[in-house]
Amino acid sequence: MKSFLMIGQSNMAGRGFVHEVAPIYNERIQMLRNGRWQMMTEPINYDRPVSGISLAGSFADMWCRQNQEDVIGLIPCAEGGSMLDEWAVDGVLFKHAVTEAKFAMQSSDLAGILWHQGESDSSNGNYKVYYDKLLLIIETLRKELNVPNIPIIIGGLGDFLGKEGFGKSCTEFKYVNQELERFAFEQDNCYFVTAKGLTSNHDGIHFDSISQRKFGVRYFDAFSNKHHVSEPLMNENELLSLIQSRTYTKTEKSYIKSMEFALGKISYEEFISHVM
Repeated sequence: MKSFLMIGQSNMAGRGFVHEVAPIYNERIQMLRNGRWQMMTEPINYDRPVSGISLAGSFADMWCRQNQEDVIGLIPCAEGGSMLDEWAVDGVLFKHAVTEAKFAMQSSDLAGILWHQGESDSSNGNYKVYYDKLLLIIETLRKELNVPNIPIIIGGLGDFLGKEGFGKSCTEFKYVNQELERFAFEQDNCYFVTAKGLTSNHDGIHFDSISQRKFGVRYFDAFSNKHHVSEPLMNENELLSLIQSRTYTKTEKSYIKSMEFALGKISYEEFISHVM
């Protein structure tokens, strides 16, 4: 199994509304929860009751399309609202991410780190020290996990920030974006992914569900091709259609029906008729 560590704040955890996009069920996509690998269901990164669709689902689905026989594991460690200082190497969030990653590495090969953070640092001149703080975090993370060359995929902030809702206070997001991009361009095995053209929920700060799906496709393109994604991909909608049109396996169908039964959506008799 190849695994990927998810770290950052709420747009990595995911706040896209679950009902707005087709679900992703794939028995080859696993997530780490309560110390066990289990089939991915969204929300993956349940840091808050409002957690929802993140970029990791479509990232993982694209990975499975390129690796037809392999299994991918997602390690959710993002924390909504967290500032960069809260990811300091002596802090709780950093230590938790290292612990979870090391645990996952007992049964998987850590293949990449997915990072998205910056909205909470888009004011008060925090961008001026963002680069150096992020550098210490990434260098220490690679050292702690003994993965000096692991790819780091870094997503940009949305262009919708600074205008309305909770995002109105993010007045310096463009400067943070510049630092994120500069970091990815200057540091080895780091790749920047643009958020151009992506849209938000009504709160003005969180990517909506369809944008998270697109973002995940872009993240995978950056990881797979080891390059920066500075513009939206030409075939994003086509790739999303492939994700939505995938036929479920027998195991996946049984998994879905077991959830429907557990949630009281179907009777026991209906559940048995589908799985027998």
